[in-house]
Amino acid sequence: MPPRILLMASPLSDPDLAREIAPSGMELTIANFGSPEFTAEAAKADFLVGFGNKAIDAGFYGAAPNVKLFQLLSAGYDTVDIEAARGAGVPVCNNGGANSTAVSEHAMMLMMAVCRRLVWQHESVVSGRWRGNNPGSVKLFELRDKVLGLVGLGAIGKKVARLANAFGMRVQYYDINRVSEAEEDALTVRFRLLGEILATSDIVSLHVPLTPASKHMIGAAELASMKRTAFLVNTCRGPVIDEVALIAALEGGTIAGAGLDVFDQEPPPADNPLFRLPNVILTPHYAGPTWDNQQARFRNAFDNCQRVARGEKPLWVIPELQ
Repeated sequence: MPPRILLMASPLSDPDLAREIAPSGMELTIANFGSPEFTAEAAKADFLVGFGNKAIDAGFYGAAPNVKLFQLLSAGYDTVDIEAARGAGVPVCNNGGANSTAVSEHAMMLMMAVCRRLVWQHESVVSGRWRGNNPGSVKLFELRDKVLGLVGLGAIGKKVARLANAFGMRVQYYDINRVSEAEEDALTVRFRLLGEILATSDIVSLHVPLTPASKHMIGAAELASMKRTAFLVNTCRGPVIDEVALIAALEGGTIAGAGLDVFDQEPPPADNPLFRLPNVILTPHYAGPTWDNQQARFRNAFDNCQRVARGEKPLWVIPELQ
């Protein structure tokens, strides 16, 4: 029997493209998670490809004894039951930076949108106010010469650094895994402690995985240590920020504004106070999935399946399972 890949159907994944580039000599099945077809195929599958789901637990692995790899199409893995995967001896791998270009571009877009009050400008034009009722009261800012503080310097953070350099920004970073001085020189970045990042940056951009250690790492005290003129951008995971504290900081002028692609609860409730704040730009956790990186996500996933099928170790195993 050829090795079998079970791909979770998702609105973010084009099934025709997946079939087009699926490895020859492997059998690909695409099914909705939890459907009878999915359950039947899981019992025979060698590789599971898709997005994290807490329902992929010990019981799931018990009913899918042949699964040798859980390959994610996402960079984040906070919805993965890591202990269940460890107990089943199944490595879990992220997408190998397949969406890093998309997320880094999105982060830069949010920086520009909040600094230039993009939504306010658009709404002024379409409402017939042209430049608003009192254009002299609105301050717009450039990125050039601004200090960008990156919290997290993985694949995405490094690409943000390169883009920021092109805009003439001065880039500093904090990461629990420091890069070498030679790589700092190549990226034109410098390491700073987290407290220094928060206190001295004009824009702070978050690029860390959601773990117990990173949950609410940006809270009331951290926000209070930032410049009142600073902006906060988050394209990683919502709970990295204490959202209640962030709302208070935005309402009280503790910081100037925020650009957010992620939220504490997704989708956010209709009465979320962030919706009524004029100093916020919001997008619907859409930084990562672009049409352009569909191929890269599938390519990395299927390459890892082939590696394991050959008896090799997979790439991009999440740190908790390395």
